[in-house]
Amino acid sequence: MQLAITLLGNRQTLFIEHVLPAISRCKCNIVEISVNDLAESTAAYLLIEGNWNHIAKMENILDSLQKQHNIHIHKIRQEKTASTKTGIPYTLEAISLDQNSIILNIASFLFERNIYIEEIKGSRYPAPYIHNPVFTTKFIIIIPSEQRLLQLREDFLDFCDQANLDAILEPIKR
Repeated sequence: MQLAITLLGNRQTLFIEHVLPAISRCKCNIVEISVNDLAESTAAYLLIEGNWNHIAKMENILDSLQKQHNIHIHKIRQEKTASTKTGIPYTLEAISLDQNSIILNIASFLFERNIYIEEIKGSRYPAPYIHNPVFTTKFIIIIPSEQRLLQLREDFLDFCDQANLDAILEPIKR
């Protein structure tokens, strides 16, 4: 059994140092983890697994950690299932002057073509030399095998021209 967990708390709380030992004490294993600072907050995303009683014990500990450290915790139990996503994994990276809805526009382009988004990361920063805000984003996507790649690349280049984006779309190589 798996448990998906999101945690959000004040940056100074250092709640992750209490969560990681609790996972170990409950005899659960971390499948995936991501911890990021967002302004004055810290966000953590975890997927852990264990048998049902270890997961239940972990849920109880999370409830008490939430109260002790004044953090927000959401959790969802999941059964392990085989992946139903089929296709070719690609990475899409884009950079542009900061624009409203840039992630929405890219995601809409992908959704219209039935392309599955596995992961999105993005950030804004002042560009060197000009100090205008620049936004950079990275998508991990799964392109369905029936999608014509040449046509997709052509459509994507047109989309980038219209949105004034500099972007690349390339297969993930291992």
